[in-house]
Amino acid sequence: MYSASIAHRRYAFDGLATRCRAVAAVIAARFAACVVAVLLAVAARADDAFPTRVIRVIVPYPAGGIVDLMTRVVAARLAEVWGQPIVIEDKPGANGNIAFEQAARAAPDGYTWVYAGPAMMANPRLYGGTLPWSEKSFAGVGVIAWAPATLVVHPDVAPDVAALVTRARRAPGELNVANVGVGSSTHLNTAIFLNGQRLAMTEIAYKGQPPAIHDLLANRIHVMVASVGLVADHVRSRALHGLAVIGPARSPLLPEVPTFAEAGYPEANLVPWYGLAAPAGIAPAIQARIVEAINRAVAEPTVRAQLARLGVEPAAPMDRDDIARRIAADTERYAGVIRASNIRLSD
Repeated sequence: MYSASIAHRRYAFDGLATRCRAVAAVIAARFAACVVAVLLAVAARADDAFPTRVIRVIVPYPAGGIVDLMTRVVAARLAEVWGQPIVIEDKPGANGNIAFEQAARAAPDGYTWVYAGPAMMANPRLYGGTLPWSEKSFAGVGVIAWAPATLVVHPDVAPDVAALVTRARRAPGELNVANVGVGSSTHLNTAIFLNGQRLAMTEIAYKGQPPAIHDLLANRIHVMVASVGLVADHVRSRALHGLAVIGPARSPLLPEVPTFAEAGYPEANLVPWYGLAAPAGIAPAIQARIVEAINRAVAEPTVRAQLARLGVEPAAPMDRDDIARRIAADTERYAGVIRASNIRLSD
């Protein structure tokens, strides 16, 4: 009797312990679920409240340049809308790599942005994969404007693109073409055109577009891909001749000049664009919030007018997937021309 009673009590105790453990497990699971729900709610509120403090935008070019000015136009409007300061930090040097590396190391919390454009996609290939960052280090948060360029020549050189191609093929190396910066969008667009038509021209290096334009006006060089805003007055005065525009459509500044596609050379129409990116890993909700805000800012008539005065064409709205596809497609195009032209830089 005694042994049976002990065994019965031990069985009852074990059953109670089992039930207690089960209840404890249910409580723990429910507590964990509550914690997760609270954290998600807090994160959602944080995303909805973004931004709550200063945002910095790193620009890899000097103050006063087109990229700096364009970025300031959009940043000023966003600061008004959000009621938070947006500080522009110009960090020129090393072909933009100083700025890109600094931005890539920043926390992906949405409070650090960097200029996005051709250099972000081309530099990793120009430096042969030696950089500590690539375009995959960033997530696009906005496309602000297209940066149309135009193929211009001295009026004595050729009346149209077809005539220029014929002359260059007839006398390889006779024509001088400007290079205003290895890896710049104008340099890469020039290479795309020359490679596509298998043309040989003598490359003349310049430190920026203004001195090259000066020599083009003097007929010391013959061919140049230049920013529309810098040469439009010269084309209108007939001091230079515009052959084709690199852009999604004809430029309002040069409405009489056809696009490369209209001129019969669509492969040369890789249009540079200006935008903004954040470090990869940014929360999708915050990324989408920034993209939407930039789209709305760029759509405002006053902002569009300011951008147009800078010689760029305000972009149509793009969502984050559109931007990702644009970056991927342009990266491949730039990589192709860099490989074909064997363009290399050292860090």
